[in-house]
Amino acid sequence: MTPHNVQDEGPTDQLQDRSDLLPPPPPPKSASPPRILVIGAGSRGRTYARATLSSSNGVVVAVAEPDGYKRKQFGKNFICGTEEPPEGSLFADWREFVAWEYARREREKAGETVPECVDAAFVCVLDEMHHDVVVGLAPLGLHIMCEKPLATTLGDCVNMYRALAPHQKDKVFSIGHVLRYSPHNMMLRKLLLEDNVIGDILSVVHTEPVGWWHFSHSYVRGNWRKESTTAPSLLTKSCHDIDIILWLLCSPPPGSNEAPHLPSTVSSSGALQFFKKSRKPKAAGSATNCLSCPIEQDCMYSSKRVYVGPKHQGIETGNTHWPVSIVMPDIESFSKDKRKEALLATLAEDYEASTSKEEVEKRNWFGRCVFESDNDVCDEQVVMMSWDEDSEGRGSKQATFHMIAQTKKQCDRYSYIYGTEGEIYADSRTITIEDFRTGETKTHKPRLESLGHGGGDAGLTRQFILAVDQVKNHGWAAETAQSEYIGCSLEEIIRSHAMVFAAEEARTGNKVIEWKEWWDKEVGQI
Repeated sequence: MTPHNVQDEGPTDQLQDRSDLLPPPPPPKSASPPRILVIGAGSRGRTYARATLSSSNGVVVAVAEPDGYKRKQFGKNFICGTEEPPEGSLFADWREFVAWEYARREREKAGETVPECVDAAFVCVLDEMHHDVVVGLAPLGLHIMCEKPLATTLGDCVNMYRALAPHQKDKVFSIGHVLRYSPHNMMLRKLLLEDNVIGDILSVVHTEPVGWWHFSHSYVRGNWRKESTTAPSLLTKSCHDIDIILWLLCSPPPGSNEAPHLPSTVSSSGALQFFKKSRKPKAAGSATNCLSCPIEQDCMYSSKRVYVGPKHQGIETGNTHWPVSIVMPDIESFSKDKRKEALLATLAEDYEASTSKEEVEKRNWFGRCVFESDNDVCDEQVVMMSWDEDSEGRGSKQATFHMIAQTKKQCDRYSYIYGTEGEIYADSRTITIEDFRTGETKTHKPRLESLGHGGGDAGLTRQFILAVDQVKNHGWAAETAQSEYIGCSLEEIIRSHAMVFAAEEARTGNKVIEWKEWWDKEVGQI
């Protein structure tokens, strides 16, 4: 069973190894480097911890993680090595940390020598836990980076805004929209909004190809398969993409005093089209588990093929990280010659007809037939957004977003952007500009800092911790550090999440949403 706080982000992109994947040296450390707490030692927590050490001027000093094995390994890898963990470094969960921190402050007031406080927290627990963790941390006055999405309901997002807003004068806040921080997307935005290489933007068509087996892992068998326990796939998988579109079409250029160009309408269509029982091959019969299925060897979704075999990232390739570590978080505790056997035993776990629905739903069954799961999230969805010409003279435009599960590409996004004077094709490797005025074609190949969202993981980590450092050590106002280093306001974070919820209302209600009317009703003044 997957521990309740495991984050299963999956492959960030599927690029070939490149010789220029050499990160820049981390910024110089201040005399008192930002001290970082990571809440949740799943794949995202480990990603931000690695980026903290390799790409930032902060130090990881504490972790909150309920799984004992993962907590110990995280401490060994990122905090204390083989030495005894110091006081205040390992916590069973975030509540234990909060209680300890309040007690630490009381001890400090009483004149006792206590460990130094943490400055910032990375919140990397499951999506549905974000609200309680961030609201619980807010009174401590820490700088916070919350993994995306902010929360799984619009009400929780607004509540988090209200809990955080009083602290914005002296604390920074960031969201895990890492796509904003990749060198590729930063160059794309500069070309569009500052250099105006294709004139005014008229239309954006953006696609996120999730990948056929990646979707089955995370959104059919895994944590994000049911709206009732997590959220729609548009939020859990693609809030990144909606945010990028609004970043390009709504947010003003850097250094501009312009108000955001707010959208006018949003509509959406989509459904669970493929991963359902009506699509199950008849030859599979009543099998609910791959390892007992008569056609397992011929099924492309066989859990044995995905997690064990050599074609993807199975254990036979020597991989013990994602996705294998999601199926068995303690896979590395087994000797190499025992790992395959242990993994197969986990994949063979099945339920019976007499097993209660509650028992089946409360855990992930990674050996489960993808056509027998209890998943209900969309495996394909299209969102359409439009902007009217406004009083500032900014022209009308539109954007279309397409999320699709059944693809060879995995999270390797691509966009077509059409302007008044040219067009752009951008993927995870290149940005190609067709200039209508000159007839020239120009291709940019932005440098990749890492394979983590094209460098976005490292970029977000570095920028957040630099902002914390400027406030802690260099006398900067938090609002200035937020603007200069994080480049995204709390209001922008709420807006991009609200767009996802508006799109879902449009999809389920089969209607077109008028943005301003909807915003005034559902969000109001924040």
